[in-house]
Amino acid sequence: MKGMKTTMNITNKHIPQRTCVACRRVKTKRQLIRLVALPGGGIEVDTLSRKVGRGAYMCSTFQCWQIGLVAGRLEYALRTNLTQENREQLILFSKKFGKELISG
Repeated sequence: MKGMKTTMNITNKHIPQRTCVACRRVKTKRQLIRLVALPGGGIEVDTLSRKVGRGAYMCSTFQCWQIGLVAGRLEYALRTNLTQENREQLILFSKKFGKELISG
């Protein structure tokens, strides 16, 4: 192609960012764990970020899970109340981080 200049458009790809409901740090979406309030009631960990329902994000640290569950920030963000069953399910999931949460 004679006479034509080729230019490359270098664009920065958008990386979705979310805020941890406990520590309020902004991180990339993949660095956080999504929790979702299901339409039928209940809360689940959404590892693939594809479930339908109101979502909230938390870091994968013991401190964030403790603040999120015990201090009620997760309930506030999801606009729902945690049942004892939901709380136990989330505590079991949090054991992957090496420490057990205090039941609140």
